[in-house]
Amino acid sequence: MAHKLTVQELEQFSANFNADPQNKVVARAAQHNGVLEASYNDRVEGNLNRVFSTELKTDNVTNQKHSGRCWEFATLNILRHIFGKKYKAKDFTFSQSYNFFWDKIERANIFYDDILATADQAIDSRTVKAYLDDAGGDGGQFHMAAALIAKYGVVPSYAMPESFNANDTTGFATALGDKMKKDALVLRKLKQDGKDDEIEKTREKFLNEVYRMTAIAVGEPPKKFDLEYRDDDKKYHLDKDLTPLKFLHKYLGDVDFDDYVVLTNAPDHEYNKLYGLPFEDNVEGSYKIKLLNVPMEYLSSATVSQLKDGEAVWFGNDVLRQMNRKTGYLDTNLYKLNDLFGVNLDMSKADRLRTGVGEVSHAMTFVGVDEDKGNIRQWKVENSWGNKIGSKGFFVMNNGWFNDYVYEVVVHKKYLTDEQKKIAEGPVTNLPAWDSLA
Repeated sequence: MAHKLTVQELEQFSANFNADPQNKVVARAAQHNGVLEASYNDRVEGNLNRVFSTELKTDNVTNQKHSGRCWEFATLNILRHIFGKKYKAKDFTFSQSYNFFWDKIERANIFYDDILATADQAIDSRTVKAYLDDAGGDGGQFHMAAALIAKYGVVPSYAMPESFNANDTTGFATALGDKMKKDALVLRKLKQDGKDDEIEKTREKFLNEVYRMTAIAVGEPPKKFDLEYRDDDKKYHLDKDLTPLKFLHKYLGDVDFDDYVVLTNAPDHEYNKLYGLPFEDNVEGSYKIKLLNVPMEYLSSATVSQLKDGEAVWFGNDVLRQMNRKTGYLDTNLYKLNDLFGVNLDMSKADRLRTGVGEVSHAMTFVGVDEDKGNIRQWKVENSWGNKIGSKGFFVMNNGWFNDYVYEVVVHKKYLTDEQKKIAEGPVTNLPAWDSLA
């Protein structure tokens, strides 16, 4: 039933507000400092002490700057920690721009596939609109990065350094998105008119243009390079004339992306089920985006086990919730918004997902955990926002935040139960582009 606000109601609301003098005090603090600062709970500082019972040896952090490449950064952080441990080179870093370049080409290719496959649908259908809305975008998943690495390899950061448009993707993403949407109209028309003989020629032309745009904006990737570095003992190393794939296979050949499984916790979906997100696949014929949905305790136990075995853990989360950039705190009690406004804003994790309040907005890396007789107190997090955020780029997270705002962890199959291993092999229930897990 529709309701029209009356003058009498509004006057009553005002009277109710002014009846409590405390409201004016709170209002002044919120309006002068902002609602987050006004509700900041400084008592969390005594609980997050940055001491961890299990901690990987890490040093420098990376910086994605103004881009949505966190998923690539977090995946390459896993690899650089493996490389650093194996070759005693903790400061070694990989080029994010290199894999970012190939993602633009591959993602355009699969976008054209999807546009042609949905040419019989109305352009304002939910599916077609979702494809168009994502054109030129930066976001992604662990196995999207894995697909790029498996096909194109990796290079050291100096072999393809960051460019302005990699650090700040806004302008290029807009231009590329506009181009892909315009191309979509042409390809849809060709498909609808039955001109299959023209489609491939047109697609090739469009992909060539995407390549040219990306090479202009980001730089063309190196085909060969010399690996040159000093290890932690200051010993000099030189390996000349490597291709990106030869480098990957020679130095990281024991990394098997097929052995990684994404555990998700989405209580608005059925547990013990494998879900697919075909909308997020980025490389044709490579890894598919699949998520094994399980209760939260399995994400926690698998993450701890992998950390204790000396490997960092990629995880997807909703970083903008209960987070402070300056301190690097992630704590469910960091901002007392309920107290500030005098309302109850609490929602279950399932309800947050159902309503769009909850989402996977960022990817980071677990590099430590603090336990007390099996009870988890806090987690050490490596972010990709540079060393001026948090404690030299590292965040500290309480276990409540883990349970509430972590949605995905990427772990080896050996940390799954036998039942989970079977489920991870399929079958897959594919979800639409607008699903809460997407």
